[in-house]
Amino acid sequence: MAAWQGLLEELVRDRRSALIGYAALLTGDRGEAEDLVHDAVVRTFGRPRSFPSLNAADAYVRRAIASTFIDRVRSRRRWLVALPRLVAEEAAPDDDAADRLDVRAALRTLPRRQRTCVVMRFYDDLPVADIGAALGLSDGAVKRYLSDGIHHLNAALGTAANPNVGDTPTADVQVNREVSGR
Repeated sequence: MAAWQGLLEELVRDRRSALIGYAALLTGDRGEAEDLVHDAVVRTFGRPRSFPSLNAADAYVRRAIASTFIDRVRSRRRWLVALPRLVAEEAAPDDDAADRLDVRAALRTLPRRQRTCVVMRFYDDLPVADIGAALGLSDGAVKRYLSDGIHHLNAALGTAANPNVGDTPTADVQVNREVSGR
């Protein structure tokens, strides 16, 4: 057995749950975190590499997890930008109830943190700093969740709302209070 195979087996046996926990912090979803760890391990051990210790291999895999996650986010963003151009436009119904149901369904597709930030920003009309304080996030993280959430909603709803997520509300994004079920 090659040295890297023994190191791989030891890494998976001893550090797998910690690596999945680390990836879950990034993804917010255990299933996606397991996929992310798998991809990072394959990226790491898919080429001949020599690591001086288990800790060095663990650190390398953690960097690979972060890089893979960032690559996925970038790829997803590119896809969400291209998706509206690929889908044929249909006439939107004039019925407000149908629009509310569409927005409610689209909000359910967002990851938990994105959905929370979008609702707090555009339903509760809170500034970015207040959202960050309430959720224990930095302003940059809140802006990122808002931007990603708005891009996802635009793709899901076929809209082109302005993803300006600063403290100046945009006139293009309007969500009725009835959407959140209050």
